[in-house]
Amino acid sequence: MLATAQVALLSYLLGSIPFGLILVRVLHGEDIRQSGSGNIGATNVARTAPVLGLVTLLLDAGKGFLAVAIAAWLGGDKSLAALCAVAGHIFPVWLRFRGGKGVATAIGGYAALAADVTAICLVAFVLLLASFRFVSLGSITAIALFPLVAYARHGNGFPLGFYALSAASAVLIVAKHHENIQRLFRGTEPRFELKRK
Repeated sequence: MLATAQVALLSYLLGSIPFGLILVRVLHGEDIRQSGSGNIGATNVARTAPVLGLVTLLLDAGKGFLAVAIAAWLGGDKSLAALCAVAGHIFPVWLRFRGGKGVATAIGGYAALAADVTAICLVAFVLLLASFRFVSLGSITAIALFPLVAYARHGNGFPLGFYALSAASAVLIVAKHHENIQRLFRGTEPRFELKRK
């Protein structure tokens, strides 16, 4: 029980570190929440500062990966760690619970849980992004596919909790994209383009 509580808390706090916001503020003196979509994640950062967007992506993914690694070290539930890290990114206590959308953090956590499954989901993301240039479409599809692909490849090789918690992460992330989904249906979702800065 103690290990579970420790994993949940540490993973949430780790996930709640707003790397995109910190990087843009320190290096450009700007608040990323005041530009583009207002999101603190890698996609919004990359729209105005591509290099920082890539760094943000790696750091946000690293949060998820590290959370799972810490859970393994503590003997706690690794799937719970991934979920709590995602929740921390989406609802960071430092930003009044208004954070990013959790995709990169989920990818990092998923990579630590099942690298082969994550690779397949990333291929789906890349194909959709290359075809339609909607980051949101690629993101929510890749995330939603994770528990399905995991079951297709491993079946009962993973415990029920793995599927339940990874599905919970997917639901949380898809729900966070509700505005993007509405814009996709209306045909008003902006396509991804990089700007040099």
